[in-house]
Amino acid sequence: MTYALPQIVHLGREICGRLDLAEQHEWWLANGKGGYAGGTVAGTLTRRYHGLLIAPCLNSGQRHLLFAKADAELLDGNRVTPLHTNRWGNGAVEPRGHLAIESFHLDGRMPVWRYNLEGMLIEARIWMEHGRHSTHLAWRLLENPEDREVLLRVRLLTNVRDHHGTTGFGDTSPTIVANDYELDLIHAGCHTLHFRSRCGVVERADFWAEDFDLPAERERGLSDRDRHHCVGHMVFPIHAGHWVGLTASIEEDEPLRYTMDAMRRFQSRDLAMLTQAKISVPELTQAPVWIDQLILAADSFVIRHEQKNGSGRDAIVAGYPWFGEWGRDSMIALPGLLLATGRYQAARNLLLGYLPLVDRGMLPNYFPGDGEAAQHNTVDAALWYIEAWRAYLESCRDLPSVAKAWPILQQIVAHYRDGTRHGIAVDAADGLLRAGEPGVQLTWMDAKVNDTVITPRIGKPVEVNALWYNALEVMAQFARRLKDDARSREYATMAERAKEGFRRYIRPDRGGLLDVLDGPDGDDDSIRPNQIFAVSLPFSPLDKETRHDIVSQCARYLLTSRGLRSLAPVHSGYRPRVQGGVWERDSAYHQGTVWAWLLGHYALAEYRVSGDADLALLRLEPIFEHLNEAGLGTVSEIFDGDPPHTPRGCPAQAWSVACTLEAWWKLRCAQMRSNKETHHEHAAQA
Repeated sequence: MTYALPQIVHLGREICGRLDLAEQHEWWLANGKGGYAGGTVAGTLTRRYHGLLIAPCLNSGQRHLLFAKADAELLDGNRVTPLHTNRWGNGAVEPRGHLAIESFHLDGRMPVWRYNLEGMLIEARIWMEHGRHSTHLAWRLLENPEDREVLLRVRLLTNVRDHHGTTGFGDTSPTIVANDYELDLIHAGCHTLHFRSRCGVVERADFWAEDFDLPAERERGLSDRDRHHCVGHMVFPIHAGHWVGLTASIEEDEPLRYTMDAMRRFQSRDLAMLTQAKISVPELTQAPVWIDQLILAADSFVIRHEQKNGSGRDAIVAGYPWFGEWGRDSMIALPGLLLATGRYQAARNLLLGYLPLVDRGMLPNYFPGDGEAAQHNTVDAALWYIEAWRAYLESCRDLPSVAKAWPILQQIVAHYRDGTRHGIAVDAADGLLRAGEPGVQLTWMDAKVNDTVITPRIGKPVEVNALWYNALEVMAQFARRLKDDARSREYATMAERAKEGFRRYIRPDRGGLLDVLDGPDGDDDSIRPNQIFAVSLPFSPLDKETRHDIVSQCARYLLTSRGLRSLAPVHSGYRPRVQGGVWERDSAYHQGTVWAWLLGHYALAEYRVSGDADLALLRLEPIFEHLNEAGLGTVSEIFDGDPPHTPRGCPAQAWSVACTLEAWWKLRCAQMRSNKETHHEHAAQA
């Protein structure tokens, strides 16, 4: 069967021609090495993270903005027509090239603009080459009714700053080396940035474009001005049907001449990846086109950390643009990003790669990316790690790899049972895990501003113990498969003890579960989504009636079309919007904010109590609509708790994509089984 790249993301003039709307729609690309590019459909810079090449600098894993902008304009005799738009600190918007945008769409995941300039139709494309810190830009003239001789001039704006920061006035300029067709920027402490052209001529420049306005940063309560270094222009003769373009790269082996082969490689790889996913995972064969889009989006988060000795480690980026690798996020996202898409070898490599990183039974949570040691400040990442191994074994039947991990997995359980960092240990009184100490955020509700932990949840968080019970059942299962009878009996006994203790979470009014037991101030009865994992995980410690109560409670107070609220609106601490400065946003982060990754878990939980896969699949359909807003073709991190549930936070989030994919895949499997059983019943009756 022949497959095609999805074409579901499309915006017309009604959005592209209105700056306020065009700036709310962003495109994001990644290169499989941790580098990325992104911007608005309008072409303006509204975030400090917008740029055409963001990649690590020498001697640092921290990503830097290297190529900020390529401002294109059409030269028609003495007439100059801009194809770009800029915002300035004095409030001006000049020029207004977005008014010429006829349409924008994603060709698979490649951004494509079409500009209409008084009858002349110009197409522009951007893509990044996989496995290389290289960004390609291309233009072609589609229609030129009067056959006018025109040129395309592209202004090159560069930088060399941390992607989290803004450019200071003391920053030094690079050494510029240029000839007619190429331009190199040599900057101390960073890779040389190479510009290569197709049919273009280089015009050298050396000045700073000052006072770019960044309204998205202003909304976040952060510095809202930036400046970029113009190092030159590339000028291209542009003829109907012929591509011209340029490459920006920090790769030492970047070819001296730009070719269009890179575009073909990009699209061929995406098509091959989509085809392979459908071959490896039969349930994807008849998947709707929006699931195809998510399969492509999933690839953006999968990267490989290259080491100086030539080795490497597979990893998952938690989200673009500002997140790096997070252990918890990686394990939650792994089944959806890698198993649901048939990338079994990558899943194996990632799981095995984490084995030497386990310390005192804990997975690292946060990898700073600047050479500092990873932080082991999560109680649940190691438990998600065990669940990820279960999902891998179920998909791949690779018992030898589980056997290789078995000693480390046993260490995790032993350390959690006997005690490890941050007060994590089993309470002998009820068999449940307790965790937490002042000033440390250990659960996924981990917002912290300065020294203040917003949701400390010290005690026995409900999802941690749902994961603990699930992990013990998984470990007992592994032990049986590995013929380790003693461990099998031990883990089964521990699981039974935790199951008995877990009944303490059940509310007396059967209104779901308590959120935290035995905290500093007693039990926490806040209505939060954490209880859903006691139903959505493969092993539940609860009877069917209680599981039904949990799903009903979440549906009543927490369910939205984009995910689950992190706190019920009836709570006095509920925050309906995620807006304002750092304190305002982070203090609302888990106080009502909707999280997209929880929607998949809700759908799975609903199916497990109702048996209705069709209904559960319908819960995921609104994500299709979301693919045409915010981060185009991908799924946002969070949304406002109140309607219309405006997208907020990271515009491209790994576990948001992954949990939607994983849930759709599992529910589709269930639906197919149900249809097959119904068919057999009808056949028997006939």
